[in-house]
Amino acid sequence: MPNTPPAPPKTCSMLPDTTLGDDVALVAENMEAILSSPSYGLAQNDHRLMERPEVRGARMLLELEKAELAFREHKIDSTVIVFGGTQIVERGAAERRLSETRRASQANPDSPRLKRDFVRAEKLLSRSRYYDDARAFARLVSIDNQCDDIRKFVIVTGGGPGIMEAANRGAFDVGCQSIGLNIKLPAEQQPNPFITPDLCFQFKYFALRKFHFILRAAAVVLFPGGFGTLDEMFETLTLRQTHRMQPVPIILFGREYWSQIINFQQMADEGVISDDHLRLFSWAETPAEAWQQIVEFHNAKRTATP
Repeated sequence: MPNTPPAPPKTCSMLPDTTLGDDVALVAENMEAILSSPSYGLAQNDHRLMERPEVRGARMLLELEKAELAFREHKIDSTVIVFGGTQIVERGAAERRLSETRRASQANPDSPRLKRDFVRAEKLLSRSRYYDDARAFARLVSIDNQCDDIRKFVIVTGGGPGIMEAANRGAFDVGCQSIGLNIKLPAEQQPNPFITPDLCFQFKYFALRKFHFILRAAAVVLFPGGFGTLDEMFETLTLRQTHRMQPVPIILFGREYWSQIINFQQMADEGVISDDHLRLFSWAETPAEAWQQIVEFHNAKRTATP
């Protein structure tokens, strides 16, 4: 058999030349390392720990409790959810966007993409009235319902631009509180500037964000929007269809838009939903009409309660 060299000694069996515990400078250096080590800090302050996949449950619990504590401290009893598209902006901004796309298209008339951008900007300008409607609606909801210690019908949005901004702005117009439940996305979006600072939250998990939307909801109003608005719409309708959510008015604002986007009647005709499910939601065309439906719903609910 070939001679094999002896294994090197284990590190732990190699004694140092001096007694390390008597080295004052080395002990001081080690003490400094102890105090600065992430392991010595409180777990709640250890950001690297909190970002580990194994701590997901703790992060979710924190997202649940943080907003819940704030709502209790502000004595928020109920909310009115406003959903809608981020691209539907106030008229002045929509006009500027249209002018920019027009100039770009004229400078490069052979570009199909620029022509498409111009057509889309025209359409969005025609939808800018919904920004004004969402703002006016939020004023109506807020102005008479935050005078008491217990705050009812507090406007809550996703905290972003477009229709969400308009709703938070409406509450801001009349000096009332409103909530923004923002979400951390790959393309970072800042919250709009009209949210009550102590009631603006950033979420990592869509599920926890949706939970806080629904928990205190007294009504859901859906303005024209895209995938995010549709997601929230069908989430809410499904929860009501399956009786996993408290009864609330679900109002689709702008029948002309929604009827083009979704054929609810066809869904019932195909048998995939029942005719009764068509009564889970209603329509509104004006801020006053939407607010009146909410008022009537809750007045009837109070009358029916023994």
